[in-house]
Amino acid sequence: MITISAFKCERPEPVVLTLDYAASLREYRALQPFGQVPILEDDGLVLFESGAIVLHIGERSETLLPKEAGARARAIQWLVAALNSIEPFMMNVALIDILYANEEWAKLRRPGAVAFAQRRLSALSKSLGNKPFLDGHRFTAGDLMMTTVLRILKHTDIVSGDRCLAGYVERCTARPAFKRALDAQIADFRNAA
Repeated sequence: MITISAFKCERPEPVVLTLDYAASLREYRALQPFGQVPILEDDGLVLFESGAIVLHIGERSETLLPKEAGARARAIQWLVAALNSIEPFMMNVALIDILYANEEWAKLRRPGAVAFAQRRLSALSKSLGNKPFLDGHRFTAGDLMMTTVLRILKHTDIVSGDRCLAGYVERCTARPAFKRALDAQIADFRNAA
């Protein structure tokens, strides 16, 4: 189980993200039609898709979604940017590297995929500039999602080769809440193995 109690939610019991390995594929797909993880089960509500889950959790945490309208809108903007403007390019490279590395077409496609990813990352780096987080000095749901997306290519130096982005990922992943959530996620995978 991956708990999110690290996020000062206005709720006495923790909300739990689950990786339900015991459920049959058919039962699991009734909850998550694409068969992916994570899903969120919260008091009878079941959600899938990371962005939807983070937004739902953020409704209970001013850390993730500030109450001030402008800051809240910017947090949501960066969350959507992570999923729509950055993740597709990261996943393109990751899929080539992880699933198709020995295929001739993938060897030919990889330099172009990396170039596309680097252009997006360059724009992100420029926007981040000297700020510690995407919206300045405050960590939000946008940073949570962006860091998660940037970690997709941790097997390469594509992100870590940019000093600005490398520092940003380090700041975000050094947060105690991130470490607790990652430790819980890793434990879930180990328990299922």
